[in-house]
Amino acid sequence: MTDVEAELRAQFEDAFGAADFPVENQMDLVPALPDGPGTTFEAGDVSFSAMELATKLSGHQEFPYESLDALVDDVMLAIKQEGLI
Repeated sequence: MTDVEAELRAQFEDAFGAADFPVENQMDLVPALPDGPGTTFEAGDVSFSAMELATKLSGHQEFPYESLDALVDDVMLAIKQEGLI
């Protein structure tokens, strides 16, 4: 895992960790985000908002998610597949 991947994973875990699992859809994650949909994730030379992630990764996510790890694993895989990192 690169430094950028590790930093993003930690940020996703912090941001989504406050969600009430299981989460049924993307909207269930919004209350957990510190700045709502405008929450920004930054590491190295990459930066994207939660809203951008929701748009770009919608085809990759398979709700519901029963745990934080399952959600973050899918997000990390999707951002790699989309070439965002």
